[in-house]
Amino acid sequence: MGPVTDQDMTPNPDLLIDFRGVTFSRGGRDLVGPIDWQVELDERWVIVGPNGAGKTTLVRMAAAEAFPTSGTAFIIGERIGRTDMRDLRAQIGISSSSLSNRVPPEEKAGDLVISAGYAVLGRWMEEYDELDRAQATEILEQVGALHLFNRTWGTLSEGERKRVLVARAMMTNPELLILDEPGAGMDLGGREDLVGYLGDLALDPDAPAIVMITHHVEEIPYGFTHALLLDEGSVVAQGLIDDVLTSENVSKAFHQPISVDKMGDRYFAHRVRRGGTHRK
Repeated sequence: MGPVTDQDMTPNPDLLIDFRGVTFSRGGRDLVGPIDWQVELDERWVIVGPNGAGKTTLVRMAAAEAFPTSGTAFIIGERIGRTDMRDLRAQIGISSSSLSNRVPPEEKAGDLVISAGYAVLGRWMEEYDELDRAQATEILEQVGALHLFNRTWGTLSEGERKRVLVARAMMTNPELLILDEPGAGMDLGGREDLVGYLGDLALDPDAPAIVMITHHVEEIPYGFTHALLLDEGSVVAQGLIDDVLTSENVSKAFHQPISVDKMGDRYFAHRVRRGGTHRK
């Protein structure tokens, strides 16, 4: 890597994520990168790739939960490693399986959502006012989970937990919303309900910038504008979503012949059988 220049140290005010030559390494091996990646205020990104591609590691850096090994990373105008990470994380809403694993089983779903505004996980002695409760009620209703308000975490299915975590991520009115496989564990109906909600959110001009991880192109909501395709920590393609999610690019990332089709505003993929036609 070359020397750090003054330009490397200057944030771009139009970018919520600005990665410049970023890598993340463990045990002498680069798990992600080097990667250049920029996310603007009104963009909605989906990150697609096989298991082990580095998707979660990449978004952990974007969520200010992991530090790059090298390169320069700006999140919401702040340089990672040179700012108070607690203040930065307060501006980021995140839904992930790692968060799910830390929720006390006796925690009520409504309290889990409300407590996001207090930057705590697990209600103790906090007193929540009616405005907090009203906001949590509205968000849970939007994600189709209002009926879970008084249910405890330990009694929820995986799909129900995903909905509650998305609601919690939205509770703080974040500038950046990060969703790590929000549709995982849901049945078809639940997934489509969530995709519809996220699609409407993506089309809302007042919504935060969104970055979502998925293994399956069928889970990509309408309204998403950009895609980043990863394989073994490296970028296969990135840019406007229709330019990235092609049969050629997806086949390269997943190491098998895959045909990608777009029907209306949704994507669908399947493996090409022997002798079948492989679309571009």
